[in-house]
Amino acid sequence: VQLVESGGGEVQPGGSLRLSCVASGSIRFGVFTMAWYRQAPGKERELVASISSSSRTNYADSVRGRFIIRRDDRKQTVSLQMNSLKPEDTAVYYCNEAGLRWPWGQGTQVTVSS
Repeated sequence: VQLVESGGGEVQPGGSLRLSCVASGSIRFGVFTMAWYRQAPGKERELVASISSSSRTNYADSVRGRFIIRRDDRKQTVSLQMNSLKPEDTAVYYCNEAGLRWPWGQGTQVTVSS
């Protein structure tokens, strides 16, 4: 499995970004819980949001109400709509299967700065 994240960039506080992640490979994508993680400089990677095979979602307290995770099993993609961005959201964002059984992708950089 190969994971490719995209959609990052630099935005001002209060702005929005939509991240996408495509999983390539012959996998039963729809059976996996997928998740977005992020890693800020000098910090450990943390779970941001997850979505189960039945599309049940969970969010870190720090992003609940601002971020929305979605999935498209036919396209083997998972997205993260990020609204009301804050400087503390600055990080490299990664997607993965929630059990972390797949190799990490390169991630996509999100920078929130005025």
